[in-house]
Amino acid sequence: MWRMPLTIWAFFVTAILALLSFPVLVSGFLLLMFDRGMGTSFYLSEIFIGGQALDHVGGSPILYQHLFWFLGHPEVYIIILPAMGLTSEVLSVHCRKPIFGYKAMVYSILAIGFLSFIVWAHHMFMSGVNPFISNFFVIFTLIIAVPSAVKVFNWITTIYKSNLRYNTASMFAIGFVSMFISGGLTGIFLGNSAIDIQMHDTYFVVAHFHIVMGVAAFFGMFAGVYHWFPKMFGRFMNETMGKMHFWGTFIGAYAIFWPMHYLGMAGVPRRYYRFDNFDTFSHFSEMNQFITIAAIVTFGFQVLMFVNFFYSIWKGKKVTSKNPWGATTIEWTTPIQPGHGNWPGKLPTVHRWAYDYGKNGEEFVSQVEPMREGETEDH
Repeated sequence: MWRMPLTIWAFFVTAILALLSFPVLVSGFLLLMFDRGMGTSFYLSEIFIGGQALDHVGGSPILYQHLFWFLGHPEVYIIILPAMGLTSEVLSVHCRKPIFGYKAMVYSILAIGFLSFIVWAHHMFMSGVNPFISNFFVIFTLIIAVPSAVKVFNWITTIYKSNLRYNTASMFAIGFVSMFISGGLTGIFLGNSAIDIQMHDTYFVVAHFHIVMGVAAFFGMFAGVYHWFPKMFGRFMNETMGKMHFWGTFIGAYAIFWPMHYLGMAGVPRRYYRFDNFDTFSHFSEMNQFITIAAIVTFGFQVLMFVNFFYSIWKGKKVTSKNPWGATTIEWTTPIQPGHGNWPGKLPTVHRWAYDYGKNGEEFVSQVEPMREGETEDH
């Protein structure tokens, strides 16, 4: 297990989270269907038919929120953990050095997976739950920031004094770290039940959630696409268009979501179609217009990415080596464009951990190369 890349560790824990959390959502939906179609009262305190209340009463609408958010928060990490794994791999390969604190990174993934199941009610501070119960969820919400901070520290330390290649994949990986820090810090405010009284259901929540979940997750995905594209199609994506895509998305994302934090702190509520009838919020109209323009421009840069993607499939620079990035993991030992089964003939054996860079005087050592006499794995 200690020879698995962090990408695979992240996918592994993500699968466990999905297996444990989605059945609860299915249960919640089934009970909702019973309430809507069969006259039960799991969520509804009273059911009226023809103006008359039925005898069976006593359901709790808060129960539905509990069942939904028990899925909802592990789902957050189902989305972000794969991006964390992709970022770890891309940074290590393009920094040309081992990932810093490999075992700490693994334990932090496991800790995030475990803690994600005991923080769900921080979405429910304003729902009328017992304040004492809220304190429990505040504590664990703040504790889950610790393994996330470990990962950020290790990413930054991996970059520090590295031989970083400034290509599109590495830039999106660094952008992920930036977005994750920015969005994660605002989560500390929302995780405090007292501050959440002011911030709940405002644009501050929209800004926090989307910058750390939407944008950061996409940045991790983009880093993975640009990194593994040569293995998928045997060609490189266009670097000029890729860097234009990065800078347009990076600047645009901050232009969209940073102003939203100020709107939220001013108390501007989310989910309102327009604010014309509210004199209190009328002076924020120009900021909202700026956010809208920034969103449209940023979306335009995503069109550039799709153009680059499909153009490069047929017209991109051809890959001349099956391992163009000089990576250690075993997928780069397949043919330039692997076919069915990936490897022709016998499957390779993994002999060492996934991040042997700059060892024994060599730039990198593949996982399929046997250990030398007296050599140990450096985790």
